[in-house]
Amino acid sequence: MHPVMTILITILVYFLVLMLFGRITSRRANNETFYRANRQSPWYMVAFGMVGASISGVTFVSVPGMVIHSDMTYMQTCLGFILGYFAVAFLLLPIYYKWNLTTIYSYLNQRLGKHSYKTGASFFLLSKMTGASIRFYVVCIILQRFVLDAYGIPFALTVVIMVCLIWLYTRRGGIKTLVWTDTFQTTCMFAALILIIIQLTKAMDMTLPEAVNAIANDAHSRIFVFDDWMSKQYFWKQFLSGIFIVIVMTGLDQDMMQKNLTCKSLREAQKDMCSYGFAFVPANLLFLSLGVLLVLYSQRQGVAIPTIGDDLLPGFAATGALGNIVVVFFTIGIVAASFSSADSALTAMTTSFCVDICGKKDDERLRKRVHLMVAAVFMLLILVVKALNSSSVIDVIYTLCSYTYGPLLGLFAFSILTKRKTNDRFAPYIAIASPIICYLLQVVVKQTTGYQFGYELLMLNGLLTFAGLWLSGKHSSATVSHSKDKEMA
Repeated sequence: MHPVMTILITILVYFLVLMLFGRITSRRANNETFYRANRQSPWYMVAFGMVGASISGVTFVSVPGMVIHSDMTYMQTCLGFILGYFAVAFLLLPIYYKWNLTTIYSYLNQRLGKHSYKTGASFFLLSKMTGASIRFYVVCIILQRFVLDAYGIPFALTVVIMVCLIWLYTRRGGIKTLVWTDTFQTTCMFAALILIIIQLTKAMDMTLPEAVNAIANDAHSRIFVFDDWMSKQYFWKQFLSGIFIVIVMTGLDQDMMQKNLTCKSLREAQKDMCSYGFAFVPANLLFLSLGVLLVLYSQRQGVAIPTIGDDLLPGFAATGALGNIVVVFFTIGIVAASFSSADSALTAMTTSFCVDICGKKDDERLRKRVHLMVAAVFMLLILVVKALNSSSVIDVIYTLCSYTYGPLLGLFAFSILTKRKTNDRFAPYIAIASPIICYLLQVVVKQTTGYQFGYELLMLNGLLTFAGLWLSGKHSSATVSHSKDKEMA
C-alpha cells in the first residue's frame, strides 16, 4: 500500500477510537464534569496521560533533531524538570486544593485583586492560544506536505477538519474525556516511538544492545556542558531554567494544571505530579536516542543530514524510507502527541474564559458557545500563520509566548512568597512593561558583551514583574485568610 494511503487510513481509525472515548466519557456530563471531571480521576491515569499532553507534536518531531546541533544537552533541562515538578507538587498544589479552585488564576483575585486576576488569566489565554496554534500548525504542515498535497486537499480544509474533530470529542466531556483520551494517546505515542527505534535498529542490522552501545559511543551523545558558561547549553543555565520552566509552564498554566485538579485529593495530585515529573527523563532520552540513531543511519546510507533538525525524523519516517510499518508508527506518534496537547489547550482556554473572564462558572450554554468560539479562533490563527509563511515570524511569536509566562511567574511569586499588598490597578501595566524591559536588556547585553540569554530570560522576566509589584505596594501584616467557607469560583 502506498505510504500516503497508509497514513490516511491510520488517522481515520485513530479518530474513530477517540470519538468512542468521547462518547463513553461524556454521558450525563455537565459543567463540573467539563471543568474538573467531578474530582474523580485516578491519579495514575492523570500522571501517565500528562506525559503525552506535555509532549506536543512539535516535540515529537523536534527533539530527535536537536542532536544535530546541540547533541543530547537538552537532558540537562530535563533533569531540572524533576525539581520543578516537586516544587509544583509541594508549593502550588496545596494552595490550589485548599481554595478548591476551578482555575488557578482565581487565587490572584483574593490575594492581589481583580486587575491582577484578570491580567494573569489574559496572559495565559494569549500565551496558550498563540503557542498551541503554532504547534498544531507545524503538525498540519507535516501531514500536508507528506500526505494531503498528493490528493490536492487544500491546507485550510486540513486545518478545519482536524480542529473540528478535536472539538467533537471534547465538547461535552471536556477534562473528563481528556483524562481517558490522554492515557490512550500517551500509550500510542510511546508505543510508536519504541517501535520506530526497533525498526530502525533492524534496518541497520543491529541488536538493541548494539544500538545502545552505538548511541553511547557517538559524539552526539554528549549531555553535560560545564566548560563554556557563555554557551546556551551551559549546564547550570539549562538545569535552573528547567526548574523554572516547569514551575511556570506547568504549575502556573491552567492547561497543564486542570487535569491535576481532577484528582480526588491533594495527596493523590502530588503523587501524580511527582510520578510524571520523573517520567520526563527517560521519555526525552528515548527521543534523543532516536535522533542519534537517525544520524548514524543517514551516515551509513550516504544521505546528507538535514540542516534543519525538524526534518530529520519526518524525512525517514513519513516517506516510507524505513518501510510502511514505520509510516504507521510515525503517523500514530505525531497525531497522538499533537492531539493530546491541542485538545487540552482548547479545554483549558474554554474553562479560563468562562470562569475568569466572564465570571460564569455554571452557565452551560455559555460554556458550549465559548468552546466553539475558541475552536474557531484556533483555526483562524493557524491559517494566519500559514498566510504569513515566514519562519522568522513564527520564531518571533514563539519568543513572545515565552515572554508572556514571565509576568505569571512574577504575579504568583509575589502572591505566595510575600505578605505585601500591591496597587492592583498597576498590575496590568507592570505585566506588560516587564517583557518589554526584558527584551531591551537582552538586546543591549548581546551587543555590548556578546552574551546570549537562553531560558534564563524567563527568570529575569519574572523578577522584573515581582520587583514592579513590590515597588508599587506596601507591606501588610495581614495575611490572606484561607477560610474554608469562602470557596473560590
